Amino acid sequence: MSQTSNAQNPLLDFSGFPRFSDARPEHVAPAVRGLLEENRALIARLTADTAAPTWANFVEPMNEAGERLGRAWGVVGHLHSVMDVPEWREAYNEMLPEVSRFYAEVGQNLALFHKFKALHDGPEYATLSPVRQRILDNELRDFRLSGAELPDEVKPRFQEIQEEQSQLGAKFSENILDATNAHSEWVSDEAGLAGIPEDARAAARAAAEKEGKPGWKFTLHMPSYLPVLQYADDRGLRERMYRAYATRASEAGKPEWDNGPLIGKILALREEEAQLLGYRNFAEVSLVPKMADTPEQVLAFLRDLAAKAKPFAERDLAELKAFAAKELGLAELFPWDVAYASEKLRQARYAFSEQEVKQYFPEPKVLDGLFGVIRTLYKVDILPDEAPKWDPDVRFFRIEKEGELVGHFYLDLHARETKRGGAWMDSARSRHRRPAGGMETPVAYLVCNFPGPVNGKPATFTHDDVLTLFHECGHGLHHLLTKVEELAVSGIHGVEWDAVELPSQFMENFCWEWDVLSGMTAHVDTGEPLPRALYDKMIAAKNFQSGMQTVRQLEFSMFDLRIHSDIVAGGQPVPMEKVFGVLDEVRREVAVLFPPAWHRFPNSFSHIFAGGYAAGYYSYKWAEVLSADAFEAFEEAGAGKGSLLDAETGARFWREILAVGGSRPALESFKAFRGREPKVDALLRHNGMVEA
Repeated sequence: MSQTSNAQNPLLDFSGFPRFSDARPEHVAPAVRGLLEENRALIARLTADTAAPTWANFVEPMNEAGERLGRAWGVVGHLHSVMDVPEWREAYNEMLPEVSRFYAEVGQNLALFHKFKALHDGPEYATLSPVRQRILDNELRDFRLSGAELPDEVKPRFQEIQEEQSQLGAKFSENILDATNAHSEWVSDEAGLAGIPEDARAAARAAAEKEGKPGWKFTLHMPSYLPVLQYADDRGLRERMYRAYATRASEAGKPEWDNGPLIGKILALREEEAQLLGYRNFAEVSLVPKMADTPEQVLAFLRDLAAKAKPFAERDLAELKAFAAKELGLAELFPWDVAYASEKLRQARYAFSEQEVKQYFPEPKVLDGLFGVIRTLYKVDILPDEAPKWDPDVRFFRIEKEGELVGHFYLDLHARETKRGGAWMDSARSRHRRPAGGMETPVAYLVCNFPGPVNGKPATFTHDDVLTLFHECGHGLHHLLTKVEELAVSGIHGVEWDAVELPSQFMENFCWEWDVLSGMTAHVDTGEPLPRALYDKMIAAKNFQSGMQTVRQLEFSMFDLRIHSDIVAGGQPVPMEKVFGVLDEVRREVAVLFPPAWHRFPNSFSHIFAGGYAAGYYSYKWAEVLSADAFEAFEEAGAGKGSLLDAETGARFWREILAVGGSRPALESFKAFRGREPKVDALLRHNGMVEA
């Protein structure tokens, strides 16, 4: 592509950072179509070449062309997530089928598959580095999973399945965002605000003023929704908010936003995909590139954890019900009472509230503390930098090691109506060495949905928010601190999905350490650091209701695995009755809390219906075993020293886990760091699920 076209279309400029300030929806179609044509032409030329494929004449050109397409489409996908206005949504959805079709074509291209296989089976393979050998092994596996070896008459249908799944997943996310934005609860007088924290009130008042209306506006976005459920004395308000949140994107709202039919179609398509590939169900397909071997192995893992956790969960719930009845006059504990009663019990038992703790975590101090942990562990510098942004609120940083650039990251922390919910890390650019020479350094997006500043005060974070920030930063470090120079296994690429949460969950552990927290807190009004007495209460409460929280995650994981392995679609969209039937069975086995019959949890379970976690949500618990065990190495190194921020252990964690990315199996990386196989003991101890 010419320099002229690059200058005219910012999505085709790969010379630096994405040009967010210049990119417009009308740039999407011409840029992406041009890159698709470039890639198709290259593939046609490479597959027509009769010369034996080599890494230099075959893999490198494929990687370079694919990287350009991936970067441009990545910018479009990112903007669809963080700036979901009608124009960007339309531009994204217009090209989504074409991009999906291209990747399906590539995956099914038998000539391309034979080229990779010839290189894999040829004399050059033995001379390649282990990293490049692993890439070729992965390529052949992925070609088979993409239908390359399917009969020609079947391939068009397989391709249709991929396209339709992409479109349904995008629509699933959009429906959740639209349904979330559509509902609000208005409080007209001060009495209705009883119990709600002042900062949440101020944000609700500002939201009302923005619309030129009196009163207070509360929404289903988490920074507004959660304080109501947790603190509002008005039980009716809690119930209305809970019901609206629990029935988002369901038949209870606008028909065009109902995700139920989409779920039925997605499950049927996944089953059809699995059968075409020769697997019993989609769960088997999902596990092929993961650490776990079979759905049965995963289910046994989850059930073993459930057996250990459920007695603690039952004890948690019995205590909560007794407290709610005796102290709060709630003879029957409804779902919209659980967060409220739990917070009251926490305050009664440990003499502090999350709202009290929140005042000690102003955003600037939290970021200083987070960056301080990273500097201490890995001896790097994190410095402010400049780049085009998609919103004025976004910040940009660079990471250096001894004056040498390591990578960059964007930080987008605050909730907006045009931004999908949740928190995530994504790649803007991956580290790799260019064939012509020189190194591309990695760039990451770190995105959260925390409350923003109100009334001139900095945003303050709950401790859970801090955990989330450290979690996403762990993913970011995995991407940014890689030392691998091959795109396909650089950073998070090529890492088994059930191991990819190891670095993120690992980082959360530092949020409980006194030497970390004491340096990253300052009361938003007084500037005083977190008192040691309050910290001690937080530690005492660390595993408050950990049994209930654990079985809830196990419920999600088992539901995900079973709907992708047990339900038989038979070529037809799966009725929601079947989906809810499986959910009911799972709850009877592992849950202690049972929501109302009208609750529509699957309709907003975007991880598995619009994300990458289909038949893989168990990865959070699987990787939590790895992360707790890995953190135990820091506990051992810091014993008696007053700090777990051990630079020598940090250097080893960087070298054996973060630096290697997907260049070797995750289990090998773990064993290189710990010197042994992973054990579940540290996870159970960290969660307080060990009998005294």
